[in-house]
Amino acid sequence: MITMEDIIREGHPTLKEVAKEVSLPASDEDKQILKKMLEYVKNSQDSELAEKYELRPGIGLAAPQINVSKRMIAIHTLDEKGNQHSYALFNPKIVSHSIEKSYLTSGEGCLSVDRAVPGIVPRFARIRVKATTLEGDQIDVRLKGLLAIVFQHEIDHLNGVMFYDHIDKNNPFQEPENAIPIER
Repeated sequence: MITMEDIIREGHPTLKEVAKEVSLPASDEDKQILKKMLEYVKNSQDSELAEKYELRPGIGLAAPQINVSKRMIAIHTLDEKGNQHSYALFNPKIVSHSIEKSYLTSGEGCLSVDRAVPGIVPRFARIRVKATTLEGDQIDVRLKGLLAIVFQHEIDHLNGVMFYDHIDKNNPFQEPENAIPIER
């Protein structure tokens, strides 16, 4: 089971690396790591388990955050309509995106960042992602709203980018032009 002790924090060199592609079909070891990542995200949202194991709640986790420099992400969250979405993916890639932007009105946080970083993180409003599931199936999903933001945040980790790298240093609360504000 992954706990907060397994999650590396900002400043660790792995968080600034571009993660390597996972060779497919995925090895049993890579599948186990990805299953544990999804398990962490689910457990962290269960108040009893989170308290018992001192897990910080998260809705997404990328392999570099547990010091595994491979292109794997796990996401477990509700969308704006209250529908549950759960993903455990190898080699996710944004293949297209909107020109239109969006952002979380509350700002973004990260399990690898132990401090609040105020500011608006501009994201694409809509993205299309291709990836491989734990079962080895190819998926091609179109995402918008919170899900699009979470996917971009986790895929950034695979490219050595932290969410605060997107915040305008001179004007951290500058809203992107014509952007869609997303409440969380």
